Amino acid sequence: MSKDTIADILTSIRNADMDRKRVVRIASTNITENIVKILLREGFIENVRKHQESNKYFLVSTLRHRRNSKGPYRNLLNLKRISRPGLRIYSNYQRIPRILGGMGVVILSTSQGIMTDREARLKGIGGEILCYIW
Repeated sequence: MSKDTIADILTSIRNADMDRKRVVRIASTNITENIVKILLREGFIENVRKHQESNKYFLVSTLRHRRNSKGPYRNLLNLKRISRPGLRIYSNYQRIPRILGGMGVVILSTSQGIMTDREARLKGIGGEILCYIW
């Protein structure tokens, strides 16, 4: 694991989705809990629970998959890390990008917490663009 916890959780979710795994175990921090809550609220994952193992907390999340997989497998979840420790990307609320014409979600870190692009536009605040999810 690297110092970039956001990239770690996005990579572990992406790898589990490509490998058709149902359950992903993610290290629990305040940022990862907020991002997973947004994923749950937006419908990208089905369930989340907190699990403790030898004084360390983990988030165990259940991914959403298609029920009948007769055809070739396509990823349901596309995640892209935007702002990273070497290059921070900031935006005001008017210039927050729209992913797939509003179908995707942009997760931002604002002065009022971690939120989606729609919430930030409604509140009229900008911030650091963490990732795109579509």
